[in-house]
Order: sequence, then C-alpha cells, then structure tokens
Amino acid sequence: MAENVWILGIHMTKFGKHPTLDPVDLGVEAIRGALADAGLRMRDVGVLAAGNLMGRGGSFGQQLQKQTGQTGIPVFNVANACATGATALRVAVMAIRAGETEVGLAVGAEKLSGAGLLAGGAREAEGDTWAPKGRFGAVAALDGRVGTETMPGVFAQIGMEYGHRYGGTSFELFARISEKNHAHSTLNPLAAYQKRFTLGQIMNDVMIAYPNTRPMCSANCDGAAAAVVVSEAKLRTLSLEQQRRAVKVSASVLTSDPWQEACQVLPDVNTLTRVAAEQAYEQAGIGPEDLDLVELHDCFATAELVHYDNLKLCPQGGAVDFFNSGATWRDGTTPVNVSGGLESKGHPIAATGIANVWEVATHLRGEAGDRQIAGARVGLAHVIGLGSACGVHILEKAAV
Repeated sequence: MAENVWILGIHMTKFGKHPTLDPVDLGVEAIRGALADAGLRMRDVGVLAAGNLMGRGGSFGQQLQKQTGQTGIPVFNVANACATGATALRVAVMAIRAGETEVGLAVGAEKLSGAGLLAGGAREAEGDTWAPKGRFGAVAALDGRVGTETMPGVFAQIGMEYGHRYGGTSFELFARISEKNHAHSTLNPLAAYQKRFTLGQIMNDVMIAYPNTRPMCSANCDGAAAAVVVSEAKLRTLSLEQQRRAVKVSASVLTSDPWQEACQVLPDVNTLTRVAAEQAYEQAGIGPEDLDLVELHDCFATAELVHYDNLKLCPQGGAVDFFNSGATWRDGTTPVNVSGGLESKGHPIAATGIANVWEVATHLRGEAGDRQIAGARVGLAHVIGLGSACGVHILEKAAV
C-alpha cells in the first residue's frame, strides 16, 4: 500500500482585488506562507507543481522559483480548467506516493478581478449558408445551437435539468443556497466579499442566467493558495507540534469524463463527480456520513445543489430535501461551504482547488476562528472544471 501523505503547511492569500500584484507576486506569497506554516524551506522541497490558467505561459513554476529559490527540482506547470489547483496538489501527492520525494509543494495563483463573465469562444459571423469545418467536421459551434458554452448558462441548465428530473426546485430555492453562503462569508476574513444578503436582495439582483442572479454566481477575483505535503516517514522526523498540526490526505482523486455518446459535445459534470466521490470514499475507507464539513465547487448556486447529490451527501434525487433540512448550514449535520464558497470567498481559478483544501484543513486543525466547526475530524474538498475534470480530496485530523 502506498505511503500516507500529509499536509504539513498550507496558506491562502486574501482573495479580492490586488491591483499592484501579478500572479507571480500572489503565488510567491502563498508559497512563503505555506513553507512558514510547515516549518520548512524551499531547499527541503523535492517537487513543485504550479497552476495558473490565465496568461503566465508554460513556465509559471519557474517564474515562482526565481523569487522563492531555484534548487534544480522538477517543476510541473499545470492547467486543468477550474480543477487546476486540485490537479497541482494531486501531482505533489503522487510524487510522494511514488517515492520520488519526501516533500512536495503545490501552488495555484490567478489574476481575475475585472475579467467579467467566463465564457466560451466568441462566435464567428455567419452567412446565409453554412459549410462544415473544424475537428468535428459537420458539428457547428455549440453556443446557441444545442446549448451554450458560457459558464453561467451551462450551470443554469444543469440546475434546471435536476429540477426537471427530480422536482422540488425553484428560483427561491436556489437563491436560498446563495443566501446561506453569503451568510457564512461574514465569518471568513480572507473572503473576497463578507456581506450578508437578504433573500429579496438576491432574487431581485441582476439576472445572469436564470435561475442564477449575480449574487448566485462565483466572484472573479485575484488570489493564490499553496500546500506543502510530506510523506509519513518525513513527518515522523519532525517536531510533535508539526505532527499535531499535520492533516492526513486520506484520498486524492482526479477524474475526467467517461465516454458517453453526448459527452463528445456536452460536458457531464454529474457523472465524473459521482465517480470521483465513489473513488475517494473507497480510498479513504469512509462514507459521506462520516464527513464533518464539505467545501464544494459552487461556481453557481445551481451547481451546489446538484453536487449535494453527486458527492452522495444525500440519496440520489434528494438534494432539495437535504438542503431544506438545514443540513448544509454551519450549524447543520453536514456544513457545506462554511468559507462562503466561490460565491463569496471568490474564484481565482487556479487557486480554488487548494483554497478549498485550506478551508477544510484549517477546521481540522481547530484554527478557523469564529466559523470553526466544533470537533471537526474529517472533511472533503471538491472542485470541478469544465472540459471536464473533477478533483476530490478527503482530509483527516492528525491522531497525535
């Protein structure tokens, strides 16, 4: 069996607008914070996995090294849609499990404030006749033909489809999910937005893609997060305090779309998430009933609802009843997005996967302050990127 891997140090920058900082500045801040939290230095690290999606080219990790220490170690530059950060962490975990190093470092950083809505490719002008071209030949551009490539539209469709299949959804229900997350954000000093909204304010705000209004959408912002992971053998050589604060990575899973006839055109965020969750629970040797908190990818309020089901937090088709029970509030049986989620904490794409892990790890350490989930011992972090990729990490509190 592969050796256990532990998060020894982890850090998240303040998410928001940072006009004087670029992605390298943000990434360096996260790396230095994670190394300080771990009590290690760059020279102790054996592999670096660096994630950035929006414009640093193919050498982001090497650019970070110029500011944090060039030690000749292998660098993996990672880009995997919104799962970029989780993929970077997965790379570092795999390097340790493979025995290539005892210490790995993963970082994700992004500059997104002012970017506007994330969309698909721009449509070309169309004439009176259409001629097939491109990779799929007879397949025209997706947007406006069989659906939409814009992220708000895609996830609006996903939420509406869930309601059509299982019933119980409504505009107000999705708004109440957003109301919960914005309420949670008021206790998170690192969130981009820390403002509570009334249900009326959410429902009467600008409609982006029905049923998601502006407060129900993830907030584009700047930010970074980084994690230092170590092997079990390395951890046992460190101080008792370092061992006490270490968080076990009980499961690290990354999936992509399995083959389906429709997936050649339309992504299926449900199937690859359900598969990732099943693999993660099996790998960790636990079930969803054992989770004390969950940070999931609520890029839109509609996405949060369907992922209750995909992550098996409720019986299949039971997401509406699960939410209505109050389970997902921070004082409920399965608190979800206590950080405020992407809708309030913010969504600097490449940083999100590690930032979700940071939130869970902080609760397991008992260091979450006013938003602390009392007695938290097991948590799950989930992220998804269209294209498609899904990362799930299950974390456990140290037994020391």
